[in-house]
Amino acid sequence: MTIEADQITVAYGARTVLKDVSAHTFSGKVLAVTGPSGVGKTTLLWTLAGLIRPKSGEVRVNGERLGSHDEAIRRGVVLIPQNNGLAATLTASENVHIALIANGVPPEEAEVRTADVLEKLGLSDQADQLVEELSGGQQQRTAVARGLAMRANVLLADEVTSELDAVNRERVVDLLLAESRRGAAVVFATHDPQAAEQCHAEIHLDQSHH
Repeated sequence: MTIEADQITVAYGARTVLKDVSAHTFSGKVLAVTGPSGVGKTTLLWTLAGLIRPKSGEVRVNGERLGSHDEAIRRGVVLIPQNNGLAATLTASENVHIALIANGVPPEEAEVRTADVLEKLGLSDQADQLVEELSGGQQQRTAVARGLAMRANVLLADEVTSELDAVNRERVVDLLLAESRRGAAVVFATHDPQAAEQCHAEIHLDQSHH
């Protein structure tokens, strides 16, 4: 499985956010996307997920042009967004479980996967707590759990360690690396140089990409 951005330019109105950016990764590899705030790391991941259509250039999955977010989902592209996107009035466990059911995973398997992934992220004790009662770091780990439970072909993780302490940061980076070993292609946007160092490759965005 490969995912690539080929010379993509993304603009919001008159403001160009990414200019002629190319990046690619494939099964078994984690690509770190680094650079200061505001250079377009999130925009790149959203474009790879089919949520933003580039003004020029294209995104390809396994060599075929990606046309929409629905298409990305069908091909097993999963985005863990920076703002976590969780339902505040559901429990941590329900947030993971419902996402799996929505993706066609049978209920019993969804239950097993949910418990397994929450345990891996140290959230077993918080499984039945409402998301709105969890700390920022616990919410972030729940969002990571939901993304990992999908067993994506391509996993896009946007700043998913920003609110975590050192122990949990390490835990999440280890799990992203484990996803690559499982066969996923992983793209990890991060401002943490130590986390980026553990990835297999890095693309650094700066003002020259505007």
